[in-house]
Amino acid sequence: MELTLFGILIGSFTLALSGALMPGPLLTVAVVGSARRGFMTGPLLILGHGILELALIIAIVEGAASYLKHASVTNTVSLFGGGVLFWMGLGMIIQSRHINLPINSSAKEKKGLAYGFHPVVQGILVSVSNPYWLIWWMTIGLGYMLVAMRYGTIGIVCFFVGHIMADLIWYSLVSYGVSRGRRFFTDRLYRGIVRFCGFFLILFAFWFLFLGIRYFLGR
Repeated sequence: MELTLFGILIGSFTLALSGALMPGPLLTVAVVGSARRGFMTGPLLILGHGILELALIIAIVEGAASYLKHASVTNTVSLFGGGVLFWMGLGMIIQSRHINLPINSSAKEKKGLAYGFHPVVQGILVSVSNPYWLIWWMTIGLGYMLVAMRYGTIGIVCFFVGHIMADLIWYSLVSYGVSRGRRFFTDRLYRGIVRFCGFFLILFAFWFLFLGIRYFLGR
């Protein structure tokens, strides 16, 4: 059950979008910063975020590529990634009943999150200090990247482009809506998108789990 390069691009886009949609430190920084600095806050945050992730991808490919090519490693990561994906997807579906964008932040949060650093630097610092970001990359991100690596450099490029485009599009929309002083979309629409992505993650979880279980049962 192999993916095409286009499938890798679309899958990477949707997986990244699912993570970007959920409220967290980076989204809060984007909302607060956009109210102060305007639309470019979102794209600049993702520039910093993307620089960090590109460095991580290069480090993985250059430093551990030979080790990660072993089937036992690939399929073990698939099992862990599938478990995390299922947990994330189920959580998104449950939370979609009452989730809201963090449009309203306290004064303390605004001062702490929006003051001091350029948005590019904030994108790097907030990402690397978020434990969820590291967990995502050690399980889901690594597992999907191992699939992309089968296609060589072009596979990695498709993976990264799909991943970063999802972040860029979503955070640009958030920054635009906040900087214009109004809600760009309704809570109902936002919850529907989160719910859809939750179901998508569960489907991807079963795919990851299938790959891992098939390998270990067939040994």
